[in-house]
Amino acid sequence: MSSTPTLPALPDDWQRALVVVAHPDDIEYGLAAAVARWTDDGRTVTYLLATRGEAGIDTMDPTEAAVLRAQEERDGAAEVGVEIVEFLDHSDGVVEYGLPLRRDIARIIRARRPDALFCLTHRERFAGGGTNQADHRVVGQAAMDAARDAGNRWIFPELNADDEPWGGARFIAYASSPEPTHAVGVDGHVEAAVSSLEAHARYLEALGPDYPSPRDLLTGILTQGGRLSGTEYGVGFEVFDL
Repeated sequence: MSSTPTLPALPDDWQRALVVVAHPDDIEYGLAAAVARWTDDGRTVTYLLATRGEAGIDTMDPTEAAVLRAQEERDGAAEVGVEIVEFLDHSDGVVEYGLPLRRDIARIIRARRPDALFCLTHRERFAGGGTNQADHRVVGQAAMDAARDAGNRWIFPELNADDEPWGGARFIAYASSPEPTHAVGVDGHVEAAVSSLEAHARYLEALGPDYPSPRDLLTGILTQGGRLSGTEYGVGFEVFDL
């Protein structure tokens, strides 16, 4: 069922996007449905994760969890048409905002040369009112700043030896924001999004038997987004021009 959209449509005049988040599974709570739509449209989307999520499973040693969770992210990405998944190897749970993180993200922006950037919200709360986690906030802010850094050859000049500066990212859009400004409909892409989240099976199992199933969880999230986009299912974004 569709209705009148309450927010403008997300800009779609781009061909290459880089999604920057803190952990494996961050993309899969809604944003992956939009990724599935974009890759089906023939756009190129790559993923960049600041950590391997090694601190995310209480019963598993971080060294083992890092390998497992990185592979679950690659498997989940494949379900929505993403072939390139890169990791920065910052420490899960204690990612620090600062020049090293900005430099690392800027380096990948220069290499991938995206037209648009997508992240999980850097606000203190999620769209549903829950309190956001420190790594999400830090990485979201660093991605915005790194987008500017990537276009200036005199900021992190050591990167010039590998790639020319890239200032072609026109906007950065944050999913799950409590202050969305734009939305995109994802009708027809929910199944791919569910499969993408289901790929994180060991992580989800560790959250306990009372945690909602991927289908139930995403149906709720994407139905709320649909109210913003005027479609049955959708994803809201807070968009900042760069």
